[in-house]
Amino acid sequence: MVDNAEKAWKLINGGIAAPKGFYAAGVKAGIKYEDKYDVALIFSDVQAQAAGVYTRNLVKAHPLYLTQRHLENGQARAIVVNSGNANACVGEFGDQAAFAMAEVVGMYLGLEPENVLVASTGVIGVEMPLDRVLNGIRVASSVLLNDVVKGIRGQKELADEEAHRAALAIMTTDTMVKEYAYEFPCAQGVIHLGAIAKGSGMIHPNMGTMLGFLTTDADLPSEDLQRILGEAVEESFNMVTVDGDTSTNDMVLFLANGASGITPDGKDRSNFEKMVKSMCVRLAQDIARDGEGASKFMEVLVSGAKTKEDARKIARSICGSSLVKAALFGEDANWGRILTAAGYSGAEFDPNKIDVLLGDLIVAQGGKGVAFSEEKAKEILGFKDVQIRLNLHYGEEHATAWGCDLTHEYVTINGSYRT
Repeated sequence: MVDNAEKAWKLINGGIAAPKGFYAAGVKAGIKYEDKYDVALIFSDVQAQAAGVYTRNLVKAHPLYLTQRHLENGQARAIVVNSGNANACVGEFGDQAAFAMAEVVGMYLGLEPENVLVASTGVIGVEMPLDRVLNGIRVASSVLLNDVVKGIRGQKELADEEAHRAALAIMTTDTMVKEYAYEFPCAQGVIHLGAIAKGSGMIHPNMGTMLGFLTTDADLPSEDLQRILGEAVEESFNMVTVDGDTSTNDMVLFLANGASGITPDGKDRSNFEKMVKSMCVRLAQDIARDGEGASKFMEVLVSGAKTKEDARKIARSICGSSLVKAALFGEDANWGRILTAAGYSGAEFDPNKIDVLLGDLIVAQGGKGVAFSEEKAKEILGFKDVQIRLNLHYGEEHATAWGCDLTHEYVTINGSYRT
């Protein structure tokens, strides 16, 4: 998707706190049953421009509404996140709890509550153990302020170690940490981009039970951030599905504090936007790989579509098909399920022109099955990463979506999620 532009930046350490002026901390507040990190705090030492993209589920969590209100002016200084409780569908208490989180962050970090964005993830419909959450915020604030002092003293690399704990603290059923940072040398100097995300189940376009947070020290207005983030999300988080369920809490937030003093323009601006998309795609792929109970990662590439939206519809439909996912788990080259999922996607195409490939193996051509090696097909489907390709021969547009197989373990995990 980003072709050779990826050579313009490199992967570095530091995660969400890699950009100048950003700090992060994660602590164990006792929200979860296990002894795990569950409160994260992300902080900019100067006012930051901000943007957000949210779930399209009609049922939304209380912190999501609060964050939308706080972002009306396009600015923020901090993000507080808890895992283990979604703070969703609990009435007036939920609104009060979300505001209390922002208020307490503001109290400890010297901010107005409106400068604090709030996110939660976990069980829906259960009142949050607010005392534990607020105490976790107190501890996280203390850690973070110590890290700010280290940064002032030129020891920010020591402070960056805390960022990893923030990435741990936003996880629920995730089995892998999702955190990255990029360094982008441009004509005016160096820009940094950091990100963390969580997501494993209840994942479906628009979006799933996922949270994503990005930071940069580039100097950009909130309107530009909103456009860049929106376009990146369309090609990443809205192209990944695990189980067809979209949650109440999903959001992706992007903060730019301008600490680099650089406003990228020209080719640098183009590459910066591609870098943001690359980061979001990397995180989206990690979410698909980490799908609850998943044993295989699925990439679906659709080409030859009449419109970009048609290509996206087909790619997402195939990734979301329970029958395709089950066939992937069973290593069964049942290409008819792939063609069927394309057919009910709502996209326009000619079924008599479509080619279907598993990896580089053609299994259907011109809408009809062809003779192919079942042994070769089983070998391809036995890989950890499986690529499915469709050429519609109906236009010039293309799209890619990501997903995973459907296993017995998925049912086990979700059959006892609350217990």
